[in-house]
Amino acid sequence: MKKVHLAINAGSATLKFRAYSADGHGLLVKGLVEHFGQDGGRLTLTDGKGLPLLQQELAGNGRDLAVAAVINALADRQMTVAAVVHRVVHGGNRFSEPVRLTPQVRAGLEEFVALAPLHQPVSLAVIDAFTALDERLLQIACFDTAFHTSQPEVATRFGIARHWHAEGVRRYGFHGLSYAAIARRLPELGLAEAKVVVCHLGSGASACAMVQGRSVASSMGFSAVDGLLMGTRPGALDPEVLLYWIEHEGMGVAEVRRELYKNSGLLGVSGLSADMRELLASHVPAAREAVELFCYRVVREIGALAAAMKGLDAVIFTAGIGERSPEIRARVVKQLAWLGFELDLSANLAQARRLTTSASPRSAWMIPTDEEGEMLRSAALLLG
Repeated sequence: MKKVHLAINAGSATLKFRAYSADGHGLLVKGLVEHFGQDGGRLTLTDGKGLPLLQQELAGNGRDLAVAAVINALADRQMTVAAVVHRVVHGGNRFSEPVRLTPQVRAGLEEFVALAPLHQPVSLAVIDAFTALDERLLQIACFDTAFHTSQPEVATRFGIARHWHAEGVRRYGFHGLSYAAIARRLPELGLAEAKVVVCHLGSGASACAMVQGRSVASSMGFSAVDGLLMGTRPGALDPEVLLYWIEHEGMGVAEVRRELYKNSGLLGVSGLSADMRELLASHVPAAREAVELFCYRVVREIGALAAAMKGLDAVIFTAGIGERSPEIRARVVKQLAWLGFELDLSANLAQARRLTTSASPRSAWMIPTDEEGEMLRSAALLLG
């Protein structure tokens, strides 16, 4: 049996994972569980080059059953899990580095459920599922908030009473593992010393201002709801809207949370879908409006982050929409033309790395992210 290190990226409805050889010989298997923790779950495996290995319908809807199915599928291919590295969305102001999961650390992560109610409980459920299978298994947590701990104090504050900040009500920033993966690649783009805005555009979307590869400001704040328009989340929203829903519509906390996490964003504005591909293919006016609003909010946030850095040298697109949608990239870059971005139409359509012309005063790029690989790199010392 070949020993592997398993990188787990658990979302609210999907479980992405990659198995890497424990002896350092690289990626062996990529996997995805769709409808994770729901009826109709499906496990897909491909090899390191993306060639299909398995498609399996899962019986039952338990997350523990899905985790067991992943372990069994790897075992069928003569792989045994030596360690698991988890992406955990929220580490609060306690965890700024990867940490070995102990009962005490697990209890500490429970405290952040209120700060990430959609994601943190899923991560904890997956951790518990692996523990139930083998309590001696080495498990490590890597945190999406960690990359943003380099931000200056002023970028972390809300304009509220000081005691709230001391109690943890502050801006954290998320998608940190994705941003760290991009930051590693800035030197090869000639951007090691640059002022860069990285746009992580997917069903969850955010933007991060980096100076010399370090986070100085981000669009997401206290939670993963803030900032850009997302698949089903609204992004920045006047808090009086929430009070209006509660006071005048009689909505309870659970209803407000569902509105924020499940019924807003691209889905809410379009009334059609949270999938950008479907919206771009649609001729329904509301779908076109949702796409326009998505791009408008990205452009506006880039401007705000450029102001925070007092300059801008480059914009980088990554994640699902950022990597796969030439249409969205083109719309955003064209709206930044006044800042000195000159789009290369053919390069953009060809999915080239550089999206702007050689004569463009500022550059735009499409760089695939690698959250799972970043998790393994950042946890290397703990993995031994």
